[in-house]
Amino acid sequence: MTVRSRVAFPLASAFALFASPLVAQSAPEPMQASDLVTMPRLGSPTVSPDGTIAVYSVTTTDAESFARKGQLYLRSLDNMNAAPVALDLKGSGASFGGDGWLYYMDSGADTETTQVWRARIADNGAVSQKTQVTNIARGVNGYSVAKDGDRIAIWTEIARSCTDIACDDSAKAYAPGPGDGRLYEGDGGFYRHWDSWETPGTYSRVFAFPLSNGRVSGEGIAVDGPLGAGGPIGDTPSMPFGGGEDVAWAPDGSGLYFAARKADAQEPYSVNFDIWWSDLSGTAPTNLTAANEALDMLPTPSPDGQYLAYVAMDRPGYEADRQVVMLRDLKSGVTTALTGDFDRSFGSLAWTPDSRWIVATAQDVLDTPAFRIDPRNGDVERLDLMAGNEAHIGNVVPLHGGDILFTRDSIGAPAELFLSQDWDQAQPLTQVATETIGKMETVVVERFSFTGAGGDTVWGQITKLEGQEGPMPAILYVHGGPQGSFNDGWSSRWNPRVVASQGYAVISVDFHGSTGYGQAFTDSINRDWGGKPLEDLKLGLAAALKQDPQIDGSRACAMGASYGGYMMNWIAGKWPDRFDCLVQHDGLFDMRSFYYTTEELWFPKWDFGGSYADNKELYERWNPVNHVDNWKTPMLVVTGEKDFRVPYTQGLAAFTVLQERQIPSQLLVFPEENHWVLDPKNSLQWHNTVFAWLDRWLKPDE
Repeated sequence: MTVRSRVAFPLASAFALFASPLVAQSAPEPMQASDLVTMPRLGSPTVSPDGTIAVYSVTTTDAESFARKGQLYLRSLDNMNAAPVALDLKGSGASFGGDGWLYYMDSGADTETTQVWRARIADNGAVSQKTQVTNIARGVNGYSVAKDGDRIAIWTEIARSCTDIACDDSAKAYAPGPGDGRLYEGDGGFYRHWDSWETPGTYSRVFAFPLSNGRVSGEGIAVDGPLGAGGPIGDTPSMPFGGGEDVAWAPDGSGLYFAARKADAQEPYSVNFDIWWSDLSGTAPTNLTAANEALDMLPTPSPDGQYLAYVAMDRPGYEADRQVVMLRDLKSGVTTALTGDFDRSFGSLAWTPDSRWIVATAQDVLDTPAFRIDPRNGDVERLDLMAGNEAHIGNVVPLHGGDILFTRDSIGAPAELFLSQDWDQAQPLTQVATETIGKMETVVVERFSFTGAGGDTVWGQITKLEGQEGPMPAILYVHGGPQGSFNDGWSSRWNPRVVASQGYAVISVDFHGSTGYGQAFTDSINRDWGGKPLEDLKLGLAAALKQDPQIDGSRACAMGASYGGYMMNWIAGKWPDRFDCLVQHDGLFDMRSFYYTTEELWFPKWDFGGSYADNKELYERWNPVNHVDNWKTPMLVVTGEKDFRVPYTQGLAAFTVLQERQIPSQLLVFPEENHWVLDPKNSLQWHNTVFAWLDRWLKPDE
């Protein structure tokens, strides 16, 4: 089966909504790495209580200095032909309170730390009555305003022993001096996480404050309660990636729901997040999901206060288990697995204002569409919100009357803001990046399926320039996770469009273990890292070459990061004659040393059936280091020195093998990057290095 689509703009009619048409332009040029790095980026929207205006941020990057800055915009939701208006506000994290004020975070001229501010926003974009809401010495990392505007919750990093936000916690037990050494106890759990060394006893914690005339008063109530009283000891929001989705006000402002995982010696082995309820009395909160030893997240109360929706996993220790939407009756406490019979994993939740429906998103065969869930019976309906493929829908905000505001991005184009009216197909509201991307050569994306390992149907995508003449070398993209997907979505890092724009055909395969195809397919990679996935990649590459005769399979390189980087090391030893070159980024090289140096140990323990000591035969069965005698393919190795998930020594070890065996190779090391490359200058260097490596082996005569 094949699905072919031409992708240049989110919708062909996007420009029709704006008064100023595009000026005639010269022939489009292929997209370059600098275009990707400097592409404007749309932030998540917030909507006024009456549903008439939306405010969103746009981040731009200077093409010379690569400095980034954000700008807030207002967009009318009543007039589809209205143009966005730039607001006279600096800041980020904007959100409307139920009181109609626009709240945001900024470090003003009088403060060295980030604080919460608010302002009045008129329908025409006029800004008035700017007020600093918080004045907290340690700064604010995030906030949430209660619906009635009488209270605000803020989170910041502070010692768990502190009962008020002004507590002096400057003395750190892990730094006893007189030198600068860090001293960690063996029963303390994480001593480093993602890209940061831990500060034992200090966590991200939430404090609730009353608001008086738009300003916080008092020292705040710690929602996790006094130390030793029975409340959680851990991070809220979760670290390092949690945000406002981990914290939710009750509709009447009487208390807060929040998610936390216990921080102790077992934390590196645990995905057991629980949802807690604080009545803001200052006493210990109540654990609402203590009975479930797996993950419980995304607390989302219904606007009428009757229900609490959230997602839950079933299997402790497994980070990629199916996330089922749960519904708790807040009066009776009865909890129902609302989507227990629906074989997709939901990643976001939002109620319609009348509490009639839950709108949720989940991956589904290369797309991430929105679904409408009936809280009365659990019926799930996939919404048809876009003409063509849904691609990647996110930041869903249900409005009154069946309208939905959301962002949508794809391989072809970055995120833009869309409005669906009465559950119908949506129209675009913004052209944040549309004009920029419209000046570049169009790419075509073909979805294809084939019979993979075990006779299962496996899906993939081919991305190439539209109208390119002559044969194109092949690039096999291998995604990370491994429980993940190279779905139809925009990426600022691993972007198929910018690679295809260099004259290559990018082939991605959602091998066994990928998400969006049901839980059994996701689970199938367990204890089989180098088995079915490699078979799928071989069969998928062959299927793509058969599908598109324009692809020159005699010139091919493969590239991947994280698990994709592992697969590059695995391919080097188990499929050594197929590719002209490999690009291995943050890839696992030696499973034994990886186990003992990574931080989130629940991950290898689940995928390999225990610790290395428990199941060393399986670790060694799928260990790339055991097959280095077969290595012969030129390889570019990329790593970040602040990568604690796959420590950079894994990359150094692979490079040592390449050097010893005199295999053409390069090593690119980023001292300040983690598992990802985020700095714009580093991103540009990454792309330039990768493109030069691919050209060296696939276009030697150019």
